[in-house]
Amino acid sequence: MIKIVFMDVDGTLLSEKDRSLSTGTEESIRKLVRRGIQVVLVTGRPYNLCGEFRKLGIDTLVSANGALIKSGDEVIHKSVLSARMVREFSEFAELNGSSISYFTESFEMNGLCTTDVRVTDALRDTLGLMEYPLKISSLEQEVYCICLYADQAEAEKFHSRFPALKFVRFHPYVSNVMEENEVSKSIAAGKVLAHLNILKDEAMAFGDGENDVDLLDYVGLGIAMGNGGDRIKQSADYVTLRASEDGITHALRKFKIIE
Repeated sequence: MIKIVFMDVDGTLLSEKDRSLSTGTEESIRKLVRRGIQVVLVTGRPYNLCGEFRKLGIDTLVSANGALIKSGDEVIHKSVLSARMVREFSEFAELNGSSISYFTESFEMNGLCTTDVRVTDALRDTLGLMEYPLKISSLEQEVYCICLYADQAEAEKFHSRFPALKFVRFHPYVSNVMEENEVSKSIAAGKVLAHLNILKDEAMAFGDGENDVDLLDYVGLGIAMGNGGDRIKQSADYVTLRASEDGITHALRKFKIIE
């Protein structure tokens, strides 16, 4: 029996075409909540770009690919980058004229490359942002994730300078930058399940991207969106319709989670 449903946001909950939330998907979420089934968003988005979904009755949010997990105002888990790493990486980015973003309780950047179309296009593609965010006011705050805006060739100098860091590319011009502490959606899901005392066999998950593969592998029932790539489709227990075709609703009905 499914007691919890994890959902990616962009391209899963929201349409892959225009990032809209369909009426059908919205109603399906509300049906899950009314049935007492936990709905948890698991996204690479920063926390402050997830608040709009609370109106659906979603209370638990996994942001920054698992670096910050909150249920209401309660912090279930957080993975904070070391102050030294944030400072040294920021200084190196400024020295090289590279743009980076900081996932804090909000979303800020270092103020470089504000008109570089590669950066602005990446912000639109990954987060739906149409304007360059504010410059970070202070590095003396908790930073959960850093993103480096650079292609593979440009990023090499960072790889050489910071060999102990892990760089995970999720867009042609954006990479997540992490320390030794492993951060992933499956690890985050495990922490949520432990907090709620739910077994992973009682969990269902939806996703469309490569950073969702481990999540779908982890839960009892993994659903890939029709707009997802080959790798996630091969990892899934079932491939549903595209997000723009109410794929979440289709799968929930197929597996009789809702009527």
